[in-house]
Amino acid sequence: MYIILTSKPGQYRSEATGGLRPLEALAYHYEGRHIATFTIAELQQETRVRIVEETTPASINLVPTRFFEHFDTREAALDSLTHLVSASHADARLVVLAEPVIVS
Repeated sequence: MYIILTSKPGQYRSEATGGLRPLEALAYHYEGRHIATFTIAELQQETRVRIVEETTPASINLVPTRFFEHFDTREAALDSLTHLVSASHADARLVVLAEPVIVS
């Protein structure tokens, strides 16, 4: 199983915890602005995702992975992201990052 972690610069970031293995990170750009970073992660066991608010006052929440959409394959997760971009304005694109953002 696979899930997609979302981080929005200046707002919040999603961090993988034990039981999640980040595989691929993609930056979502819309009209030249970096809107979000999506990380496809392999769900090795049900766990929690650490959500860190980057605004003041900062807070940290642990969200169970059962609340995230699950995908049978990495490709299905990537297809979901590709659909998001293709359904948007023509100036939306995904950029593969060199390495997934791994923070624990």
